[in-house]
Amino acid sequence: QVQLVESGGGLVQAGGSLRLSCAASTRTFSRYVMGWFRQAPGKEREFVAAINWGSGGITYYANSVKGRFTISRDNAKNTVYLQMSSLKLEDTANYYCATVKTVVGPSLADVGSWGQGTQVTVSS
Repeated sequence: QVQLVESGGGLVQAGGSLRLSCAASTRTFSRYVMGWFRQAPGKEREFVAAINWGSGGITYYANSVKGRFTISRDNAKNTVYLQMSSLKLEDTANYYCATVKTVVGPSLADVGSWGQGTQVTVSS
């Protein structure tokens, strides 16, 4: 199990930007495929974005965030990021970082470790 700690959530106006960070407590961080998921009140947790292990040359996004969100990683800092731009009201959710088995649209069953989540609230 890898311990993951998210940060960077908060309140932002629609159209604004926010960057989430997820710090991992493992010496082998570069070997993990990393993902972001989110869960809105009353809804199921859903996939947002994933990035391949190593240099992170392969990324994958949910259609709902494609072109607005960017996932990246810094292996020297054991950290994965989610840059969110052009935020919409429907992006309001608790965002979770996770280790995943695959970069191509991982399901909840593909998750190894979860972070505790960070709340993102988009206001009008």
